[in-house]
Amino acid sequence: MNRRGPFVAFEGVDASGKSTQARRAASKRAALFAFEPGDSPLGVELRGWLLNAATPMDPETEALLMLADRSHHARRVIEPTLASGRAVITDRYYPSSLAYQGYGRGVDLGLLRVATQLAIGDCRPDLIVLLDVSLETANERRVRDHEDRFESADAAFHERVRAGYLELAQSDTTPWVVIDANVHRDEVSARVDEALDALTWPA
Repeated sequence: MNRRGPFVAFEGVDASGKSTQARRAASKRAALFAFEPGDSPLGVELRGWLLNAATPMDPETEALLMLADRSHHARRVIEPTLASGRAVITDRYYPSSLAYQGYGRGVDLGLLRVATQLAIGDCRPDLIVLLDVSLETANERRVRDHEDRFESADAAFHERVRAGYLELAQSDTTPWVVIDANVHRDEVSARVDEALDALTWPA
């Protein structure tokens, strides 16, 4: 029987560098790189609806679509990979809904936590890596063409999301590590590697 591989989730506001670091870390450790939303045929359809800034959407609807994608992703992609003994590193997981739809959009956090439990069951990360950047740094890095539903939100929304992430890092039952991502990418990579090296990876 294969031993379950490590499961790590990268989180952060848009343009924090989490996607770059998650891909790099997965490649270095021969882990499956996963992402949300959209990492399955069903997810591709859900992602199109979620990110289309031209279509109005209530916060609760947005939250439920994210949770639908996550539930499918956890059961069809993440859990089978972990059960095979391979590690998984994902760009976004359940903290994204709590930060973006909860703290950012104002959806009730208690209800979101209950719905999240239904969506993911026991499929929880061994570690959550939060790449924390100031909104000024994120704005400097962000590509302005074709902004999606979340990227096009106002500065107050992104401030709430960032504050929500920092609060979650202090209160969540899953282990978190918070990394200052305002610095040069090589320094961020070194800090990410230090955090991930504490886990046991498949040979």
